[in-house]
Amino acid sequence: MVSLKYAVVERERRFLVASVPEGVSETWEIDDRYVDGARLRLREVRKPDGSVQRKVGHKVRLSEGPAEVACTSLYLDDAEWALPVSRLPGTPLRKRRHHVRRDGWHVVVDELEDGTLLAEIDDGDAPVAEPPAWLEVLADVSADERWTGAALARASARGGRE
Repeated sequence: MVSLKYAVVERERRFLVASVPEGVSETWEIDDRYVDGARLRLREVRKPDGSVQRKVGHKVRLSEGPAEVACTSLYLDDAEWALPVSRLPGTPLRKRRHHVRRDGWHVVVDELEDGTLLAEIDDGDAPVAEPPAWLEVLADVSADERWTGAALARASARGGRE
């Protein structure tokens, strides 16, 4: 049994999309490192206002497949980030995250280094609804392990997806 005492449950769906839709409210530059041999991710986010956010994330699956996970984050200041935790061995993944707020939806579209666009919708506790038509979905990859962050990082390190 996984303790949810400090965790946030994410129920995300992922879609390959044709383009970044209109309505981008903000774009972040993200550097992730998936720590070798652990369920940990180190993340550094650079926002348009120049601020930098750093955190250690821990994800535990709550069901089969990647659709439902318990996420716990520990936010670090500059001094904490400079400790050895920020240098743990792992596999990097860089991306630009476009936040799209439109018609009551908040969709993030990650632009990977190879130009691939991967949209995420977190349904939270809401019923699953069809993605908005303006998202230009090419494929639903929610259940495909190859489109999880750690798998994308490993594929990028090998020079591409299979």
